[in-house]
Amino acid sequence: MPKRVDHAERRTEIADALIRVARRRGLHAVGMRDVAAEAGVSLRLVQYYFQTKEKLLLFGLELLAERFGERVSARVLAAGHNPGPRAMVEALLMAALPTDDESRTFHHLYTSYAVLAVNDPALAAQPFIKNPDAAEDALTELLRQAHEAALLEPGVDPRSEAAGLLSMSAGLGTSILVGQRSPESATAILDHHLSRIFRTDGRS
Repeated sequence: MPKRVDHAERRTEIADALIRVARRRGLHAVGMRDVAAEAGVSLRLVQYYFQTKEKLLLFGLELLAERFGERVSARVLAAGHNPGPRAMVEALLMAALPTDDESRTFHHLYTSYAVLAVNDPALAAQPFIKNPDAAEDALTELLRQAHEAALLEPGVDPRSEAAGLLSMSAGLGTSILVGQRSPESATAILDHHLSRIFRTDGRS
């Protein structure tokens, strides 16, 4: 009896090969033939699962996004039982900082894809973030909960702060990648801004 092929597993294996090649050479330099060689499969098989390079790139980015979600969940669990809004916000923002190989790859490839999409109509036609406001909405809700529990400083607007914190996190991530600052420095900056908006008098 022939071995049954797990198509989802095969697609993931090919996407993982894409991620490895892109990590070494840059997303702009990756071709389907390179991915096939890295995965140890034929070019025809890669084309069978992903008809175009754009579809392959999109699936690879979606896989990274899924793993990013798992990374956030792991940080929340590590914060303990009922960690509170600030710990949840820290988990979301810190997970995106490129502080290890996995998170560096995530930030590098996401940034590269966004830059490529600016001048590539095929990439721009299939945005890699299905719900671009999802992270901002989630962060806004956490800050809204903190506001209702009187954990924020007076005058803090949850939506504006959520947008600002996410933009700051993205910028800090890039500064780490290019060697402008260390992960410790970026973490301290995020902590400083969270201390600015969260109350420090112990009120809850």
